[in-house]
Amino acid sequence: QEVRRLRREVDKADHVNLAAIDEYEETAARHGHLAAQIEDLETSKRELLAIIEELDTLSRTKFLETFEKVREKFQKQFQILFNGGEADLKFVGSNDVLEAGIDLIAKPPGKKMRSIKLLSGGEKCMTAMALLFAIFEVKPAPFCILDEMDAPLDDANVKRRSEERR
Repeated sequence: QEVRRLRREVDKADHVNLAAIDEYEETAARHGHLAAQIEDLETSKRELLAIIEELDTLSRTKFLETFEKVREKFQKQFQILFNGGEADLKFVGSNDVLEAGIDLIAKPPGKKMRSIKLLSGGEKCMTAMALLFAIFEVKPAPFCILDEMDAPLDDANVKRRSEERR
């Protein structure tokens, strides 16, 4: 009876896969390989995020340093070109300096300005030149061609600038 019962159980078990041990070993090896690759990817991701954070911090620092230098030189150049007045650069729109806009403030002597749009064409040109010269003072370029930059200046500004240079 015991033998019959065991034979029935063996028959119920159906066919035994004799290659299962080899298949398991192959699958386990593949799993180990994929798990190692996942760990490598996660390590790379952490390293890349650390590099991104470092670059973000460095770029913010360099940008702020350069911005402050350009701002200072712009104020100086503006006063030279206009024989006085006030000029400034300020961040607007965001507390994040890399996403904020930059507002240019220009007040020629004797004028109260609320917007740069209220400046004359010549004043806008001279303000732009002051900013350009400030940028070149901070980050020099080997050469710069300024063609027709005096076109928006009226005769009084051109004459005044010519007399000051003498």
